[in-house]
Amino acid sequence: MNAQLTPRRLAHVALAASFLSCALWLAGCGSPGAVPGQLSGAKAGASGAVPRASNAATARDYRRDAARHVYDLNRSRIYSGQLPPMLYAVGTLQVNLDTGGKVVSMHWLRAPQHAPEVIAEIERAVLQAAPFPAATRLGAVTWTDTWLWDKSGRFQLDTLTEGQQQGD
Repeated sequence: MNAQLTPRRLAHVALAASFLSCALWLAGCGSPGAVPGQLSGAKAGASGAVPRASNAATARDYRRDAARHVYDLNRSRIYSGQLPPMLYAVGTLQVNLDTGGKVVSMHWLRAPQHAPEVIAEIERAVLQAAPFPAATRLGAVTWTDTWLWDKSGRFQLDTLTEGQQQGD
C-alpha cells in the first residue's frame, strides 16, 4: 500500500480532523486545561435518556451491552441483514468509559485510513451515544468493537453482526 501523503490524502486527513474537532467541541470537550486524548463533559446520548446499567462481569461481556446501546440510538443507520462481500471500511475502536458510562478517551486499533469521513462519523456516533450503560460490576471499562461500514453509510458492529454474504 502506498503510504505517501498526497495532496488529496492530506485534504481527507484535514477534513477528518475538522469533523473530529467539531464533534469534540459539540460534546463539550474543548474545556481549558483538558488533557489531549481525554474527553471531559460528555453529554447524555441523542435520546437524552440515561441507559439501563450493565451487569456484565467482564469487558468482553460488556461489548454486547455497549453495542446494543449504539444500535438502539442508530436504528436507521444499522445495515439490516448480511453485509455485502466487499465493505467500504472496517475499523476497530477502543473506547474507555468511566464508572458512569461517559467516554473518557478513544483509541483506534485499526483505523480505516482510506475513509477519514468514516473515522469521524464513528467517533461522532460514539460521543453522541454517551453515556453508555454503566458497568456496575466492572466500574470503569474499555469497550472495543469493530465497525463494519457499508458504502451506503450504514453499519454493523462485529459484536452484533448478521454476517457477510459470500463473494463469487
